[in-house]
Amino acid sequence: MNDDLPAPSAAAPPSPPATPATPAIEQTLEKLARELLQERRTDRRWRLGMRLAWFGLFCVLLWTLTAQRMHGTAPSGPHTALVELRGEIAADTEASAEQLISGLRQAFEDSGAQAVVIRINSPGGSPVQAGIVNDEIRRLKAKHQKKVYAVVEEMCASGAYYVAVAADEIFVDKASLVGSIGVLMDGFGFTGLMDKLGVERRLLTAGENKGMLDPFSPQNARQKAYAQAMIDQIHRQFIAVVRQGRGARLKESPDTFSGLFWNGEEAVKLGLADSFGNLDYVAREVVKAEEVIDYTPRENVAERLAKRFGAAIGEGAVRTLNTLARIH
Repeated sequence: MNDDLPAPSAAAPPSPPATPATPAIEQTLEKLARELLQERRTDRRWRLGMRLAWFGLFCVLLWTLTAQRMHGTAPSGPHTALVELRGEIAADTEASAEQLISGLRQAFEDSGAQAVVIRINSPGGSPVQAGIVNDEIRRLKAKHQKKVYAVVEEMCASGAYYVAVAADEIFVDKASLVGSIGVLMDGFGFTGLMDKLGVERRLLTAGENKGMLDPFSPQNARQKAYAQAMIDQIHRQFIAVVRQGRGARLKESPDTFSGLFWNGEEAVKLGLADSFGNLDYVAREVVKAEEVIDYTPRENVAERLAKRFGAAIGEGAVRTLNTLARIH
């Protein structure tokens, strides 16, 4: 036996052969890749479509508003121009001075308008807004040398009558309500109720009259007199405008400027109105231009959408600015 022969070495275990991907796994991976790619393409298309839709909407709104403005300034044939005064006269309403004056200016500036009719159905409102409209009607009449007629439907009271007296003539229905030449300042007083409920009013002011007419505090005689003097002055202004507008036609009595109102029949007798007639009658028989074109500014669907679109953009801009402010 040869002891010098080396001992046989232990054979290393063979490494397992690489397992190739089965066709089923390959198909699944390929399907997932295709679906992911398709999903990303769909997402991109959707975002692109939404952007194009917003851009298209913006273009439609812009075109609509531009066309409306161009239509309002386009020359027209002989006609009676109409401007509506409906509802409460107040800022930020359809019967605000801004809205009414916008329509009146377009009506006067149209060379085809033979006269302007203001059709009124309003209980009145702000003396400031009514005064602004009254002044502008007088200015436009002098500038364009066109007649203005007020046509009253159900009601022409207080501030609405303030506007109407700027017209050359006032037409009413026999049952219309006309007048209410007065001024009011209203409110409530809760001091008695507060005493019963055990509620204490804690009011701090800098300036002794800062809490004037506070409904939760006892009425102050001096402050009440001051407020009364103020509305009396506004009442005198109202009376002066009525006298200026109606002139010798007005048959004054102790009740004329008391805040009372009358039906159309009595209003004509008292000189508060001139005659009976509606819009069609005035256009046909007085203006002699039967075609009526309405110049009343109205907020259409496109303008409402534009405002909402603008508000959404503005909200997004504010949110972005706030985010940047927080970051920096």
